[in-house]
Amino acid sequence: MFHRIRLARRLLASVALSGFVCAPAIAQTAPPAPRQFSFDVPAQGLADALLAFSRLTGLQLATSPSLLQGARSQRLRGRMTAEQALARITAGSAVDGRIVGGTVTVARHMGPVTTAYAPAAAPGGTEAQGIAQATQPDPLADDGADIVVRGYRQSVAKAQQIKKAATGSQEVILAQDIAAFPDQNLAEALQRIPGVAITRDSGEGRQISLRGLGADFTRTQLNGMEVLTNTSSGLDSRSSVSRSRAFDYSIFASELFNKVIVEKSYAAQQDEGGIGGTVGLHTAKPFDYDGLTVVASARGQANQYTKTVTPRLVGLISDRWGDFGVLASVAYSTAETVEFGYRNWNWSQINFGAANVGPAVSAADRALLVGATGAARVWNSRAQTYATFFNKRERLGVTTALQYHPDDRTDVSLDLLYGRLNNDRRSGVIGAAGTNGVAANNVTGTQLLTGVTFDDFNDIVGASFDRVDMRTESKVTHDQTTFWQAALNAHTDLSSNLTLNVLGGWSRSTFASRYAQVYLEAVGKSYSFSGLNTASPRTDYGFDTTDASQWDLQGLETRADRIESEFYNSKAELAWTVATGSTIKAGAGFKRFTNGGWQRKVAPSYENKPGVPDVPTSVLTDSTLAPYVIGDVAGTYALLGQSMTVDANSTVAGTAYDLTDLGSAGTALVGSALVPVSVTNRYDGFLPAANLAFDLSRSIVFRLSGNRNLSRPALSDMRAAGTLNLASFGGTIAAGNPNLKPFIADSIETSLEYYDGTRGSLAIGAFYKHMDSYITSETRLVSYASTGYPAALLPVGVDPAVLVNYTRPINGPGASIKGIEVAAKRDFDFLPAPFDKLGILGNVTVASGSTDVFYAGVPVRLPLPTLSKFSSNATLYYDTDRWGARGSIATRSRYRWGDGGNGNIGEYIKGTTNLDASAYVNLTPRFKLTLDVINITDEPIVQYADGTAKRVMTNTVSGRTVAFGGTMRF
Repeated sequence: MFHRIRLARRLLASVALSGFVCAPAIAQTAPPAPRQFSFDVPAQGLADALLAFSRLTGLQLATSPSLLQGARSQRLRGRMTAEQALARITAGSAVDGRIVGGTVTVARHMGPVTTAYAPAAAPGGTEAQGIAQATQPDPLADDGADIVVRGYRQSVAKAQQIKKAATGSQEVILAQDIAAFPDQNLAEALQRIPGVAITRDSGEGRQISLRGLGADFTRTQLNGMEVLTNTSSGLDSRSSVSRSRAFDYSIFASELFNKVIVEKSYAAQQDEGGIGGTVGLHTAKPFDYDGLTVVASARGQANQYTKTVTPRLVGLISDRWGDFGVLASVAYSTAETVEFGYRNWNWSQINFGAANVGPAVSAADRALLVGATGAARVWNSRAQTYATFFNKRERLGVTTALQYHPDDRTDVSLDLLYGRLNNDRRSGVIGAAGTNGVAANNVTGTQLLTGVTFDDFNDIVGASFDRVDMRTESKVTHDQTTFWQAALNAHTDLSSNLTLNVLGGWSRSTFASRYAQVYLEAVGKSYSFSGLNTASPRTDYGFDTTDASQWDLQGLETRADRIESEFYNSKAELAWTVATGSTIKAGAGFKRFTNGGWQRKVAPSYENKPGVPDVPTSVLTDSTLAPYVIGDVAGTYALLGQSMTVDANSTVAGTAYDLTDLGSAGTALVGSALVPVSVTNRYDGFLPAANLAFDLSRSIVFRLSGNRNLSRPALSDMRAAGTLNLASFGGTIAAGNPNLKPFIADSIETSLEYYDGTRGSLAIGAFYKHMDSYITSETRLVSYASTGYPAALLPVGVDPAVLVNYTRPINGPGASIKGIEVAAKRDFDFLPAPFDKLGILGNVTVASGSTDVFYAGVPVRLPLPTLSKFSSNATLYYDTDRWGARGSIATRSRYRWGDGGNGNIGEYIKGTTNLDASAYVNLTPRFKLTLDVINITDEPIVQYADGTAKRVMTNTVSGRTVAFGGTMRF
């Protein structure tokens, strides 16, 4: 019976203290050919000797067991290349060994023993280094044929090889894999990994969820060090500005990276944090390529609604001079997208004044609308708007790598990365949101309800009104995220069994956003809406919404936001190889993190002011469910002499903050007053971890892991400050809580994996996490005056007695999550040509988890945020040397996005199914044409309030995108 256990690197415990973490550096090594290894393999059966060889070199093994029966090897000792060692192991036997493309094939002896050496891909990450790659025999091995796998199929096979070698649970995608899909950014490339689901915004992926835990629970490392970036959404209901620990992957083009490793199992050598897992991003190095390499790619892409062709350009140049190498790459793209559809401002229970209900409304319905109390009050959507968001994104990424690699014992690399994402957004909105609109908890103005339709939950799903003030909004926004990183990684073998790894790095991310907005109002109009309980809500207007004379200026709003994050990282690690496959590591690290930000806003009102001139307008006709007049933002501001920027004097109370790993400073509510505060919080703990991998046979691996880990609270939760989102009907106040304790999770997971050579694999795994002190929220509906925030922050004319949702994070009693993962891959090489070039890979994750959310002090059990009970990905591919095609489907069931409010229990996003496709043809060995289609079915994003009633908040689409271009390699 064949057994192997890999565990030593995971039997260390980690002690995490504030500002001090015992953890190693991740060495960035890429061995040149030929690499030398230190061998000490005793004389034994040839099968066992080859497995020891595979374990040390990281090369994949393919052979038939019948060939090795009874064969013996000689003792192998000393430093030599893989080809030299293989020749010595098989010397005097009846078999030949060959190394081609990272795979070792052993076949019957056909003459003098020779080996064809081709360097294997560098094993990825610390878990893959020096660990065996034993595989099931390949049918080609018996006749001595070489196994050569190219293109997308090869990248998937190599990723499978690295996954099999790991001790803990991890997933890998490599350069060709990343580039092989029509991914607009890195988030979309990650969505095909088992257990990963992504959130989308305006036609692109944005953040990821890993095994049901949201983006705040996923740590992101770039070239070995932790990093953070932030972006924003055009919709307030999608959190608008991302003030959290959630990494926004949309800033980076996928082409900048040649390897991504997702480590799902926590290990002692990792930094604390990332209860959900760690995503390791790796940029290319000079010694990843053989000498001078130049790659250039150009594509044009267009969206079905914008139709404008925009460029996507990628370039790379790399060269080596002896022990030194330099690499530079750049990725630049622009993309125009539009997201549009139906939107309202949440739902609330509502009462009408007796004079606000018309005579056509039945007596039974009038009784529900007038004077009802408590749960008997009906539910109404706020404002019933149509909305359109035009986005023009400009994405630039630049990497530079300097590498010193004199031999396989020493490697030093300096990686520099710059990323920038600009998004210029124009938006238009029309809705019943004027002074006498249909957006408040009580209708007591001039509005007259002339007809109404209810559903089974007493929700108003259709209604007609007269004498309502309508409003349009026109906004121009400029968002910019910039990111800088410098990371120095060094690795050296101090002796044959002692290795030193060192990391030092710095990164900085800055998000800046500003917008200017014009409100127009049409007074005393009629309108009706219907179908709020269907997939196609619609609104009809009783006046010409495109007639500029119907609209007057109501007000302006100017706002700016800023978020800055900065990391300083340093680590040092010693690794002692006790015996083949067993290593003891010890290290120390230092990390400093700071985060700060503010929000500034001014909102002058022009309603009913004498002498206000007619402002310039236009009619929004493209990508909208109905045409309507909007204000010309630049022209209006210029006409009124208003600035489109805001200064520090306009900082919104409670939004300026500064965070470090240990403290939070800002303006907080103390009693009934806002005062400057600074809160210091400290924690320490013992974080044990054990990861075991049992090789039950050459093709079956059993894994078992257990650990304790922690994740710090979301940045927005830790602020000694608050965020105000106010309107005429009240709105929300989200306050921070710098005294929050971190999440603590005890986890256990296991998996059984079968590997059929490079051709296929099947993995079945289960996981369970229990989190103490789980951070949840408490929401109360209170008067604005009782919060202590100044009345000056309210919109003009709004009474301080208006009700607002006051939300703050608290440490709840705990939460748990459990799930099952199934992942499979298979090449159809058993089929007759040409179908033997087909292949399929896919995965399914089923998970469940819940926590208490408090509403007015009453706990309600809800699913964990962003947790989809079911998520899956599948890809069918056809891959040859000349051409190939792939189709991919990604699905996820509904997930909770927020806590709700106004009495709604939770907010949810409906499940989605996204289809993408890609095809290529190699016109020459150096030139390839590609065609990509993204979001083929134009999948809508549907958000609704309350998990039971499912009250529609947004229903938008963003269109399919088609890209066509070519890649030249020199």
